[in-house]
Amino acid sequence: MRLAELKGRNSHEISQAISLSRRNFLRTVTGAGSAVALRGMAASKNRKAVVVTFGGGARDDETFMPDGQENIPHLLNELMPQATFLTNVVNQGILGHYVATASIATGAYETFNNFAAVSPNNPTVFEYFRKDLKRPATDAWVVAPSNGFARIGESAHKLYGPGLGAGVILPKRLLSAALSSASDGARYQHLLRDNYETPLYAPSLAGHQIELDQMAEVLKLSVDDFAAHARNLVSPDELSVYIARQLMRQLSPSLLWVTLHDIDIAHSGTFSLYVDGIKRSDRLCAELWQAIQKDPEYANKTTMFILPDFGRDSDIDSGGNGFQHHRTGDALSRTTWMMVLGPDVKQNVVVDRRVESIDLIPTLGVYFGFDARLSTGKPIAEVA
Repeated sequence: MRLAELKGRNSHEISQAISLSRRNFLRTVTGAGSAVALRGMAASKNRKAVVVTFGGGARDDETFMPDGQENIPHLLNELMPQATFLTNVVNQGILGHYVATASIATGAYETFNNFAAVSPNNPTVFEYFRKDLKRPATDAWVVAPSNGFARIGESAHKLYGPGLGAGVILPKRLLSAALSSASDGARYQHLLRDNYETPLYAPSLAGHQIELDQMAEVLKLSVDDFAAHARNLVSPDELSVYIARQLMRQLSPSLLWVTLHDIDIAHSGTFSLYVDGIKRSDRLCAELWQAIQKDPEYANKTTMFILPDFGRDSDIDSGGNGFQHHRTGDALSRTTWMMVLGPDVKQNVVVDRRVESIDLIPTLGVYFGFDARLSTGKPIAEVA
């Protein structure tokens, strides 16, 4: 469906039209069928989950429409045939990357300033997981894209909070600390940019993030080896996935959350860099899934969830900047998707009904067997 055809429609109608367009395209390309709800799935102590979110969504024009197909060959040709794909995932909250990711991670729409150094107000999935299931601190980790995500691992809620959250690794902070000189910093500058939105101030670091002197012990990786490996990487997201794979090898956490951020370079206004970010995210998702299948601690017992935090502006909204921003709050900025792969998930099927991004955490609750009691989302029956 062309953007011009959406003019005059309300938000719900536009979301439905986007969903229908994605469904028809996927069925044409992959032959995907329709999903039915799964019932009575019993939680297992051996289950693992890897969640991948995109800090900065990619529009359908550059992904699921025919002209964008070449940018996501791995999602379409490798992962989709193994997945249940939800075409109509709506984010009704604030469209800032930290606050939106926090909303996904808590299952409730958070309302704090996106650039503030605060913890989520509602309990996170990591706290539900660890408290209800009595899991150790080493069993839940977040690899986050920038210093602004330092507090994502645990909430400010009085019944949860400190001591019950996930360990947070900030690869850019680690790399910055590992560099020994200003000349080193110049060489790694492409990996160190903290965000692409240039806020008026950057939040101070706090929370349960891992520091450089802990890295060697946790990841079994020396500072020199870390810096040397980073030298060969193209982007911050490659650094994040490298850290995530080290965590998988050394600690095999049952709950691993990775936020990718390269797509958000769209804020620079350079379309080619935005498309490069899409292609890289596509490749890195496939690499993570392949790593899961090759690791005996993860193979055949891991479900992977992939979803953007939200979308981007349309080209037809006079108040937006097209691919560059997500400031209008229009339906294209809010309507995203979710791909779910794993041994308990139906393969090559499409779910058209509307769900919300905050539904992920109650879904993980059913999957693992914890109660996301303060979430306002609902379990997605087709994948839980």
